[in-house]
Amino acid sequence: MNRRRRPRISRRTLLRGAGGFAAVVATGLGSAISAATIGPQRAVRGYGPLVRDAQGIVDLPRGFDYQIISRVGEPMSDELRVPGLPDGMHAFPGTASRVRLLRNHELHPASPQTAFVHLANGPGAEVRRRMYDPAIGRGAVTTLVYDMKSARVESEFLSLAGTLRNCGGGATPWGSWISCEEIVIRRGQWGALKDHGFNFEVSASANGLVDAVALTAMGRFNHEAVGVDPRTGIVYQTEDRPDGLFYRFLPASPGKLAAGGRLQALALADHPSAFTGNWRPTGKVPVGVKFATAWVDLDDVGSPNDDLRQQGRSRRAAAFAGGEGVAVEPNADATCVWFACAAGGSNMRGQIWCYRPSRYEGTTQEKNLPGTLELFVEPNDSRLLNHGDNICVAPNGDLIICEDDKIAQRLLGITDNRGIYVLASNARHDSEFAGATFAPDGSTLFVNLQTPGLTFAIRGPWASRDMLAS
Repeated sequence: MNRRRRPRISRRTLLRGAGGFAAVVATGLGSAISAATIGPQRAVRGYGPLVRDAQGIVDLPRGFDYQIISRVGEPMSDELRVPGLPDGMHAFPGTASRVRLLRNHELHPASPQTAFVHLANGPGAEVRRRMYDPAIGRGAVTTLVYDMKSARVESEFLSLAGTLRNCGGGATPWGSWISCEEIVIRRGQWGALKDHGFNFEVSASANGLVDAVALTAMGRFNHEAVGVDPRTGIVYQTEDRPDGLFYRFLPASPGKLAAGGRLQALALADHPSAFTGNWRPTGKVPVGVKFATAWVDLDDVGSPNDDLRQQGRSRRAAAFAGGEGVAVEPNADATCVWFACAAGGSNMRGQIWCYRPSRYEGTTQEKNLPGTLELFVEPNDSRLLNHGDNICVAPNGDLIICEDDKIAQRLLGITDNRGIYVLASNARHDSEFAGATFAPDGSTLFVNLQTPGLTFAIRGPWASRDMLAS
């Protein structure tokens, strides 16, 4: 049955605040906005219904297929083993038809599935020298060199080691991967040789294990993910806590994070110390309204007492309910820093936010034209969104969300006008999707399934989404 397509309004138009989807800058948390203004927040067809996978692994729409390109425990090119719990990931361009995938592994101190699981005496002296904390650091980053033409992995190796719970992370415009520790422990706890709760940088072009250097100026907290605005080099960070902050790091020298900088937390200019989770019956943040923002400075960012969020709150910073993935969508008109909050919403099942940086972001003129924060999606319907985690922007502009839920796990798409569709489902219903990222040419979606520890290359008729009614 043919259905007439409704005219689509691009996300870029929405970001400019133009047309029928224009948002307003709010002064009151309870500001009213009509459903016609904010768009549907309802299920749309997307790529069509899912087809049951004969292998019982991943259900996809008709015309799509997957290839398993990596499995936990398999030998790698460096004679180590693929670590378990793959999480955040990014696809960087390589030479010729190659893609370089940098992939986090969210291993905690007791995790058995390390890269060294087969070595009776553990890693050798040279590897231990490059590890951040050889005593308990089991988290890691691995690099996969994948040839798009031959559809095979040419090499796979350990590129960062000795860290803990490497979670969402994020790519930089200068060709590196920021791996985030989603844990905060002190030296001496569990036998740790060093404090944990930091970010680490890995060059996408590295062909082996790099020296693990903590980016201490970016703060010590329960890191989840980062996103870098290519226009400014400013890094935005989420904190996975029920009362976490949304941070920005102003590097002293853009592109050189290890050189230090200033750490700040976001506040709503007219609503000091606001809680944005919408759990409470009053003072809720409505969908589709832009709020003027401000940024507060943070001191003692090494946070020996793990109290950065309390410090920020005492200085008027806003709190977010379980900050998760970050994706930066830059354009000439209005860059959007997308981020997910897995526990946000009245039903605590998830929110998607958009922070639009100021034209004068990070400068003294910023207060004259501040950035804005908008709650883009909060359906409060678990059939539509259930604990959104990692996030990326598809080549067609849709947001791709990895769900992390105990009952069922899906890949979701969110369209320009807030329509939500299911792109894939874990047929086993036993583990989260993580690390969704598109190849630079847009032809392939790479994604992880944390358990049993698989990395997929998904191909299909990506352009057909625009041909379906939404």
